[in-house]
Amino acid sequence: QVQLVESGGGLVQAGGSLRLSCAAFGLTFSGYVMGWFRQAPGKEREFVGAISWFGGTNYADSVKGRFSISRDNAKTTVYLQMNSLKPEDSADYYCAARRGADRRVVVGDYDYWGQGTQVTVSS
Repeated sequence: QVQLVESGGGLVQAGGSLRLSCAAFGLTFSGYVMGWFRQAPGKEREFVGAISWFGGTNYADSVKGRFSISRDNAKTTVYLQMNSLKPEDSADYYCAARRGADRRVVVGDYDYWGQGTQVTVSS
């Protein structure tokens, strides 16, 4: 059974940093693109960024230059480093896995999802 378990969320002041982690279980980690999405109250879930098994990344324009994704294939864990956080970054952040090498940006293109971790950025 596939499980994605996020951690690292919390409350941070604007301008601060957080690092989210997502541990994956039950899948051949190197065969999956790992994505991060977020969903603010009353809004649709949106793409944040994704990383392929060999380390290629892409990001939403809203987070480029502030967020970075990395992965440790040996630990089957993906990370989201968030710097220069803004109040509008407040949301539940979700880790997702997609079989293959295409770093898709659409929610429906991902096969597995974590439960999410909450990030709140105060002004």
